[in-house]
Amino acid sequence: MKKDNNKVIYWLLTGCLLIFIMVVVGGITRLTHSGLSISNYKLISGTIPPMNETEWNEAFDLYKQYPEYQKINNQFTLEDFKDIYFWEWIHRVIGRFIGVVFIIPFIYFLITKQLTKSTIRKSIILMLLGGFQGFLGWFMVKSGLVDRPDVSHYRLAMHLTSAFITFAYTLWVALDLIYPVKKNINIKFRNLLRWTLGILLIQIIYGAFVAGLDAGFLHNHWPLMNDGALIHESVYIEQSPTIMNFIQGKSGVQFIHRYLAYIVVGFIVLVWYKGKHVEKNKIQTNSLHIILIIVGIQFLLGIFTLVYRVPITLGVLHQVVAFFLLGAMTFSLHRFSK
Repeated sequence: MKKDNNKVIYWLLTGCLLIFIMVVVGGITRLTHSGLSISNYKLISGTIPPMNETEWNEAFDLYKQYPEYQKINNQFTLEDFKDIYFWEWIHRVIGRFIGVVFIIPFIYFLITKQLTKSTIRKSIILMLLGGFQGFLGWFMVKSGLVDRPDVSHYRLAMHLTSAFITFAYTLWVALDLIYPVKKNINIKFRNLLRWTLGILLIQIIYGAFVAGLDAGFLHNHWPLMNDGALIHESVYIEQSPTIMNFIQGKSGVQFIHRYLAYIVVGFIVLVWYKGKHVEKNKIQTNSLHIILIIVGIQFLLGIFTLVYRVPITLGVLHQVVAFFLLGAMTFSLHRFSK
């Protein structure tokens, strides 16, 4: 039987699709403030939601023991609780399903010897990344169950970024099998793509900071942070030392996220321009056009999301397009790499 065949490729691409869905549902979970609705972790039995009124009341009573209910949602009825429970539950179910989709086919391909040694190594890394992602999810939730009614924005960033990286690596492994032969490699241009991808990942981290701190609900003006003179563009000093404002201050974090957006756009425009003078094939050319188009859409979405104070639809779209941009950047870097 042929190794690294189309079945293996479809398996990896299915994993990419499921991770994408997972991130979308995770974004909805965050924007609807549903992430702390399930305050315990049961790997197997937690797959089944409450099935009757008694079980729903037990789940609700458990929720009442934690800060989010006590400090924010103490006016919630059982029906309100069911609404937020749904998104967190479906988010966790998709996570479990992804684990099954990765592990069972991997074992099958391993037994039937359909994987090369290289793909086996990469698949094991994928499995470790997936397991670590699951751990980070619970690690994040735990931060909101002690004395504060919200999760740590640091842990949220770790959870989201690891999902993006897992997706990018899964896509890379699939691309290794789809395009086993690579041509037209320009080292300097490849390095420029690497730097651009690195800056994009930093921007994704700051996007998670903005989400975790709810920093998108203030300074809802563009291009300046306030509707006034240029002097208002300065960042509000919220705490000392000043550097902490850019890591855990709402104004400072939004400031960095705003201006990193300009840098990301600038780097991708530079990539597109430099790419015009590099020897390349049609697929490589199209990949550069695609990242330019996507970053333009993402930039506009960021503006509208901010100006309209993060409505759920725009907030989710902004995250989805960030996902597409990472995928397109990963594809482009792969096509220009050895």
